[in-house]
Amino acid sequence: MTASTTPGPVEAFRALHHRPEPLVLPNVWDAVSARAFAGAGFPALATSSSAVAAVLGYADGEATPADEMFAAVARIARSVGVPVTADVERGYGLPPKEIVRRLLDAGVVGCNLEDSDPAAREPVDPRRQAEWLAEVCAEADGRLLVNARIDTYVRGVPDPLAAAVERGRLYAAAGAGCLYPIFAPPDHLAVLASETGLPINALGVPGASPTPAELGALGASRVTFGGSLHARVAAGIAESAAELRAG
Repeated sequence: MTASTTPGPVEAFRALHHRPEPLVLPNVWDAVSARAFAGAGFPALATSSSAVAAVLGYADGEATPADEMFAAVARIARSVGVPVTADVERGYGLPPKEIVRRLLDAGVVGCNLEDSDPAAREPVDPRRQAEWLAEVCAEADGRLLVNARIDTYVRGVPDPLAAAVERGRLYAAAGAGCLYPIFAPPDHLAVLASETGLPINALGVPGASPTPAELGALGASRVTFGGSLHARVAAGIAESAAELRAG
């Protein structure tokens, strides 16, 4: 009997980051949104921590209790037949072993982990962050793709590109499988990819330029949208509510 050569879900998800065109990952917030985007043909999905927090009645920035966030992620993952990666902010103060256990129990194939302190709203020391990511990656042992978010562009760091390259190299050595320099200018994407050797996750805006295809041409291997998709839906609900109230 020969062993199966069919890749597992994590390997299949990882391979989606190495295609000529970028992986477009809609950010979902519940089973309804997840089923809608999976039904539209997207090969994988990502959760949005800010959108999930809003649905659960909490503010963004780790205000959501860990139990509630991971339960919401698990409901999303089991509602669809495509891989799901989870945005779990900075891990809610949990140790790496517990973060990995909860992610695997939730049935996801990857995670976003940020490098800013949610209380101080400042980037943590890059070497300390790399050591922490290395612990997470060691616990995951290939069972999760870690997307390491880099916050140099949103925290007022001097020379954010150079700082992002420094952090990206450290995070790559720690075992991260993708880097997310959130709000990086499009013309920095190719530099970050070439200097770090990892796929780059760019933040897209639905219906705006640069499009996902354009971001791919500029160096992105993956495009996500944060909480913007949920914000559009929430705005539509508010408009419907106003129309209904007006009769």
